[in-house]
Amino acid sequence: MATQLPGLLLNGVGLTLTGGRSINCRNSQPPAAISSANPPPLSSTIQAVGWKGAGGSGNENSKLFNACEGIQEEYDWNDLETELYRWTKTLRPVQWYPGHIAKTEKELKEQLKLMDVVIEVRDARIPMSTSHPQMDSWLGNRKRILVLNREDMISTADRNAWASYYANQGIKVVFSNGQLGMGALKLGRLAKALAGTVNVKRKAKGLLPRPVRAGVVGYPNVGKSSLVNRLLKRRMCPAAPRPGVTRELKWVRFGKDLELLDSPGIIPMRISDQTAAIKLAICDDIGERSYDALDVAAILVQMLSRLPTVGNKALCDRYKIEADGCCGKIFVQKLAVQLFNADNNQAAFRILQDFRKGKFGWIALERPPSS
Repeated sequence: MATQLPGLLLNGVGLTLTGGRSINCRNSQPPAAISSANPPPLSSTIQAVGWKGAGGSGNENSKLFNACEGIQEEYDWNDLETELYRWTKTLRPVQWYPGHIAKTEKELKEQLKLMDVVIEVRDARIPMSTSHPQMDSWLGNRKRILVLNREDMISTADRNAWASYYANQGIKVVFSNGQLGMGALKLGRLAKALAGTVNVKRKAKGLLPRPVRAGVVGYPNVGKSSLVNRLLKRRMCPAAPRPGVTRELKWVRFGKDLELLDSPGIIPMRISDQTAAIKLAICDDIGERSYDALDVAAILVQMLSRLPTVGNKALCDRYKIEADGCCGKIFVQKLAVQLFNADNNQAAFRILQDFRKGKFGWIALERPPSS
């Protein structure tokens, strides 16, 4: 008997449930490949070679991951984006726009007039999805540094792919690890150097020198406050591994010649790209109330099963459940029966937390769009 699960388009062969009962998912023909739009090049950006972290706790597949990096280079990421688009078409739209964001957005636009340089922070696992569609228009020709934070949570192959992608567009990027502080001091020096002409112009006008003003902006929970705290070498800004902790703009002094503006996460009022919204949910860069954990975890299972550095075997080894990766929702339901007294939400959050803690190894959910 063929069964179509509500709310999620899934395809493939059947999976065996407890008690020997099997459920098959309908096959659906994927639409034509969806091409990702390239973001416009950034101006006045600079590069710092980041540090590849030694790893997070619980990374049980790191050896396998390193051995498979060469295989991942041959994987067609456009196919995954096409399937992800198809999977999300029937889901409830993911939208999240707390009241403090609207207020912050207005204040941030005013503060931009005072900034000499802008540090835009993105999640290295999903650089495209954490790129605000209006950021370019807000910043104009203002100097800025693009930072891909959490570089310790992606593979060397992922890092190199993104570095090459931005280099080919004339954009150079700083890779950082806000939790361990790698790249923070170099970022501070680069911000001062990039805005160094400020005091040259002030001196020519007979004015006294002043600290360089750098604003730190980006999506929620991409590591802005942690990066600022690492720069300051003390906890000056509230930071926690969840979106929405920082709720107001705050200027802090870094030495005698640099001032930093820590800002709350800014996200579009309406997220039109739902594939990006799902990836924000997977990476915990959006509020939990905005999405259905079961649907998001099901899509994560399907994505992981297709990545050659993870695959069905890693899922089976970790949860002791057979999986073909085609029916992610059924996989979550089986895990719920096995470990959580049939509580699907608990099972879904377990899978999401395992991904966020690096239990599947170094995994980026995006690669640069092919030309």
